[in-house]
Amino acid sequence: MQKGRSNIAVFLDRDGTINEDSGYLHKPEELVVINGAAEAIRRLNSAGIMVVIVSNQSGVGRGYFADSDVEAVNDKLVGIIGAIGARVDAIYYCNHHPDEDCGCRKPSLGMLNKASAEHGIDLALSYVVGDKGSDIELARNAGARSVLVLTGEGKGESVKLKRPADFVAEDLASAVRWILDDLNRRVASLPTG
Repeated sequence: MQKGRSNIAVFLDRDGTINEDSGYLHKPEELVVINGAAEAIRRLNSAGIMVVIVSNQSGVGRGYFADSDVEAVNDKLVGIIGAIGARVDAIYYCNHHPDEDCGCRKPSLGMLNKASAEHGIDLALSYVVGDKGSDIELARNAGARSVLVLTGEGKGESVKLKRPADFVAEDLASAVRWILDDLNRRVASLPTG
């Protein structure tokens, strides 16, 4: 990792951000990666930034499918992006029903806190990218920077946000371009020593 970036992560929503959101995706054969998403992840890898997927998967809690289905889709996603030399450093998902009182469903901080503890991530220097208001609120709750992508549900969500995202991007590729530029400015301004 590049100096000063080993504790920085980009937290990515899965459905609608990395892959097309087909609604309760649970069959690996239905997974379609959005054009440019794998290459964007590889750019983050090359910059020495951790890539962590954080995803609400309430279909498990609703009884639509099992944890093993979510894991099979995640495995297929990791394989597809791995084929071009990109990698995901960790994956966390909330399998609870939205009515359950859990601390991991976005915009709650459970998944980010766990990732931070397990990987030494500085949330204040990190980014959350997603296509829903819950992703933008998650970033705000964590003190991280937020990027709303207009893929998935992003176009409809942008008008519903109580407070705007730090950046609105056409897709993950443009989000990563902005993140790398923003991060270079932020890291350059950090005190040394």
